[in-house]
Amino acid sequence: MRSMSEFRTLILSVCILLFAMHVYADTKSQKDVDSYTLSSEKYQQAVQYARARYTMYFVGTAYGLIVIWQLMSRRIGARFRDAAEKVSRRRFVQAVVFTSLIVLALAVLSLPLEIYRQSLALKYDQSIQTWGSWLWDWTKVQLIGCLIASILVWILYGIIRRSPSRWWFYFWLASVPIIVFVLFISPVVIDPLFFKFEPLQKKAPALVEEIEKVIHHGGLTIPRERMFLMDASRKVKSLNAYVTGFSSSKRVVVWDTTISKMTTQQTLYVFGHEMGHYVLYHIPKTILFISALLLLFLFVGFRYVHALVGKYGIGWDIRAVDDYASLTVFIFLFSLFSFVTTPLVSSYSRVQEHNADVYGLEVIHGIVPEPQKAAAEAFQILGEINLSDPDPNPFIKFWLYDHPALNERLKFVRNYDPWSHGQSPRFVSD
Repeated sequence: MRSMSEFRTLILSVCILLFAMHVYADTKSQKDVDSYTLSSEKYQQAVQYARARYTMYFVGTAYGLIVIWQLMSRRIGARFRDAAEKVSRRRFVQAVVFTSLIVLALAVLSLPLEIYRQSLALKYDQSIQTWGSWLWDWTKVQLIGCLIASILVWILYGIIRRSPSRWWFYFWLASVPIIVFVLFISPVVIDPLFFKFEPLQKKAPALVEEIEKVIHHGGLTIPRERMFLMDASRKVKSLNAYVTGFSSSKRVVVWDTTISKMTTQQTLYVFGHEMGHYVLYHIPKTILFISALLLLFLFVGFRYVHALVGKYGIGWDIRAVDDYASLTVFIFLFSLFSFVTTPLVSSYSRVQEHNADVYGLEVIHGIVPEPQKAAAEAFQILGEINLSDPDPNPFIKFWLYDHPALNERLKFVRNYDPWSHGQSPRFVSD
């Protein structure tokens, strides 16, 4: 059995090795003048900001694993279970108390990293949110997390007690509709907790008319009363426009930062890209993809959680797998699983984002006079404002990038022109 110090050294060594593979790789500053370009000052800021975020990811992953391991090895999870059992004999109340204590403990212990992440955003002019506002948003995230996690934990352990050998499959069946339900209510229940939304027609009637042309060209029907302007400028400087929700919660959202920084033609491309995710069924496809990964994790977790609890349960004061205290083991295994599968998820997302780039160009063709030019300009503006890494290391792109690198996207949209070559577009017919 490895000691805690040996385990910590192993995890940190792996993360340091991964980090070194990209930090000390070739960092040439030469830029392609036909691609995404930045001034010398902006270039240095973008590189520094990118490296800081990459470091945060690997250090944060190692730190998170150590924190969860401490919750297990120091029997903190077991103490939370005991506290929950003293509050009530009802399983649901116990689940709410125990899960809330776990969620809040992890949140508080991770708070220094979150504060540093927000400090970076302020330092590199990505955020203008006050610390009071930021702390209130952080608090709301934890409260929402406690609510959703409590329900899931109550369902999970109820299923484990009733079906010790097949709980992993039955819980998977129960969790998928919950995921879908959260995605459905998010635009109308969760998003308004963090930003203010108002009718887009009220602030930008001309843009609404152009968006309607794009929507019609793509074969969608979204009434004007479902088009909203989001006041992102109170907190961030980044830009966006998208379609969210489905069925009766479907709506168009344009950030006010986008309207202030981009022309109508550039905004239409950004919207067309986001519309592509909707029209190309990326939302249901992603739900299926994540559901498949979740099923794999639950099956693997079923085997390993039983093995770990059987071997270390006495030392960790975990009575059995159906004991709420075993949740720390589940979280630890899930964190490891998420880290290992990050490249797979990133690769899957990059494919979807590239297809959305293609769709964005095709759906504005005939509406925007020079769609390639508008798209390239939009990416340039996004890069300058977001301080996108101008020259990301191949390892980092493979492991972390859920979008193609911005310089690659800009090159693609400048050259994608099937109409001039007598070819048919991939997704949108004129």
